[in-house]
Amino acid sequence: MRVGDVMMRTPASCSPKTNLGAAVEILWTRNCGILPVVGAEGRVIGVITDRDICIALATRNQMAGEIDVSQVFSGRLIACRPEDDIRVALAAMGNSKVRRLPVVDVEGKLVGILSMDDVVLHANAGVMGRAPELSHDEVMEALKQVYRPNLPEMAPRAAAAA
Repeated sequence: MRVGDVMMRTPASCSPKTNLGAAVEILWTRNCGILPVVGAEGRVIGVITDRDICIALATRNQMAGEIDVSQVFSGRLIACRPEDDIRVALAAMGNSKVRRLPVVDVEGKLVGILSMDDVVLHANAGVMGRAPELSHDEVMEALKQVYRPNLPEMAPRAAAAA
């Protein structure tokens, strides 16, 4: 199964100059939680999430219309391509602890969004005698990896004095 088989093909996006109020309106009307940020060349340069916006608004003494996406978005881009195997995308989600990935073409232009919701809806138990293209177990393992907390390593405790 390929990413292109399950991705959402009509993704919403914004530019770095979009203000947070307008970004929230896009998220609300398109019922999504992530917006790829598309630069002047038409390539995806990062993403902004509903969580990013919430934290930005809660930690600044500014109105949403006064803050541009460029001040808040993550320039760390984790993306996949439509021709990628779905397991490659699941591994990227798990390793990066994200539930959604922009899908880009070879030029880096936005062609879709792959969400964990899309993957869950396309997983199956398989037909008798045949392995499924994507099993429930594979999806569950990816979800566990996404949701597993990144806890700081603890220093080993000194042995109790005898």
